[in-house]
Amino acid sequence: MPDYRRPVVPGATVFLTVVTYRRRPLFADPANVALLRRALGQVRTEWPFEVTAAVVLSDHVHFLWTLPPHDADFSRRVGRVKALVTKAVDPILPTNDLCESRRKHREAGVWQRRFWDHVIRDEEDFERHMDYIHFNPVKHGVVACPHAWPWSSFRHWVAQGTYDLRWGCSCEDRPVNVSDFARSGAAAGE
Repeated sequence: MPDYRRPVVPGATVFLTVVTYRRRPLFADPANVALLRRALGQVRTEWPFEVTAAVVLSDHVHFLWTLPPHDADFSRRVGRVKALVTKAVDPILPTNDLCESRRKHREAGVWQRRFWDHVIRDEEDFERHMDYIHFNPVKHGVVACPHAWPWSSFRHWVAQGTYDLRWGCSCEDRPVNVSDFARSGAAAGE
């Protein structure tokens, strides 16, 4: 088994992609999105961090988390969020599609085992990942414009003045200039 090591950068801002088991559309149900939000809130009280940006799609989530200055343990936080969501939704999920390995290790069929992480290097890297997060529902074809997706931090950043409401928007037949960030799924763990 490979010896995988995550980066250790105290106080970092980290881009994360967490995917459901077998791309199950768990978050197509708004009740499960609410469970995820509650889990995030609980973990933030246990181990503080800032959710800088987020988007929740039916089968995966993207986050930008900013950790406290002397803390680098985003992996513990991701694990705890996954555990809390799993505990809340596991009794209602079918188990007939679990692979033999998951049955053997008594694992639930809620999340993929691992998750994707990337420590943000600089302001340009931060902006590119913010754009990626907020354009993701458009990229996946679930809405035509970022402002139309309800489970995203996009509107928060519009209110802060970071984005114009029409950014990435194709309403009223506006042409959208899709930059490279929208095509970089492999680099984002999708």
